[in-house]
Amino acid sequence: MKTFVKFCGLSTPETVAEVPAGGAAGFVLDVPTSPRNLTLERATELIPLVPNEAEAWAVVVDPSADLIHRLFDEVGVDRVQVYGPVPEGLDFLELHHLVPSVPVPSTPAGGADPTVPPAESFPRIHLDAAGGPVPGGSGTRPDWEVCARLVDANPGRKFILAGGLTAENVADALATVRPWGVDVSSGTETSPGHKDVAKMRAFAAAVLATETSHA
Repeated sequence: MKTFVKFCGLSTPETVAEVPAGGAAGFVLDVPTSPRNLTLERATELIPLVPNEAEAWAVVVDPSADLIHRLFDEVGVDRVQVYGPVPEGLDFLELHHLVPSVPVPSTPAGGADPTVPPAESFPRIHLDAAGGPVPGGSGTRPDWEVCARLVDANPGRKFILAGGLTAENVADALATVRPWGVDVSSGTETSPGHKDVAKMRAFAAAVLATETSHA
């Protein structure tokens, strides 16, 4: 697939194996309130199972610099997706492999669009719905029109669209927002934290079908 696909909130070898080449496995770490939360030790066991042509991502909330260091040095992730502020005290390579999540309102809020962090520090940007007690996996869709404006205003940036995506609506999302990649969590679950392999395959197939139809 040409579109980057991240399956987030993974917790079993069976679901990790479904990550497509060129995509990413997302592990929610150090977020005790999330039904998808894993310990760093469990993530360390799963990361070697990530397909060779895919990346391992940690997904964290308000992390400390020490946690970021540990995720790269001890756990062995390729990138860290950050909800909340990026901590001080990181070196260039660590910053370059962080993916800030920009909160986008789910309904038109008026006023200025969200600010996108600078390209020289963060090559990839995550777009997700704002609000909710636990960032990510809420099933809430951000305003796609706002997301599309951010993509259009920042040509060449690698935006990853998240929030409320499913196999049924990802084609519309790709057509409307035109992101570099997509990120799905609750849209491939039977209940919070329980991934469905069939839904994961259907999502990947829907992305591939969209690319084929526009080839």
